[in-house]
Amino acid sequence: MLVNNSPFRKIKKLTGKAVGNFGLIEHGDRIVVAVSGGKDSYTLLHILEQLRLRAPIQYELIAVNVDAGFPGYRKDVIEGYLQECGFQVHMEATNCAQIIEEKRHPGSSYCAFCARLRRGVLYAVADRLGCNKIALGHHLDDFIETLLLNQFYTGTLKAMSPKLLADNNRHTVIRPLVYVEESDIIKFAQQNEFPTIDCGCPVMGQEDQNRQRMKQLLTDLQKENRYVKRSMIRALSNVQPRHLLDLEMLGLIERGRTLGA
Repeated sequence: MLVNNSPFRKIKKLTGKAVGNFGLIEHGDRIVVAVSGGKDSYTLLHILEQLRLRAPIQYELIAVNVDAGFPGYRKDVIEGYLQECGFQVHMEATNCAQIIEEKRHPGSSYCAFCARLRRGVLYAVADRLGCNKIALGHHLDDFIETLLLNQFYTGTLKAMSPKLLADNNRHTVIRPLVYVEESDIIKFAQQNEFPTIDCGCPVMGQEDQNRQRMKQLLTDLQKENRYVKRSMIRALSNVQPRHLLDLEMLGLIERGRTLGA
């Protein structure tokens, strides 16, 4: 039984708002919910289930765990907990760890390669289970940090999308926690004593230094403006291309003027 208190109600309300605003869930959906064993994916699964129980439409949730094959990964903890909660569960064993060691180019990102492999596994599992959507546990902080990382380090004005057609054109990736701050998820996970585990990755914590810088930057900004995260997430929905240096858009505008002259 989930602790029904302020964090629970807040997360549920914000997730429901995201589902409605972006049309994330529709009648008849079969949704893979990726559960890694972390606080975010546990929260996502529980909240989507609570919304499902009271929704005016019917949809199914299947909790899917992808075991990358790292030594010491306690997938048994995840499976036991999910079964105890009564969720539909699918555990997928892979050799991603071996592929990473054999195929990753020296100097390239370990985490990025692993993430691509896991995505491919999720797509394949979704096909086998007859699921049309894949739900991921990225929250508001992830969206903002990704926006800042892309601006500071790759020179792109890009974050994440709450709803995105997958590269295979068969599945839709959804991120229902887009409006939920990480601090609320931490409280919710602690109060419900989720059995969180790490992925067992050998470079865990070594490749996210820049993301930690973004977290610290946001923490410092919040001391001056406690609404800074809300402002930044709203900015992602309030894009004004005319005031950006989008060469393609500027070219379209100029061609339009020439044709209309």
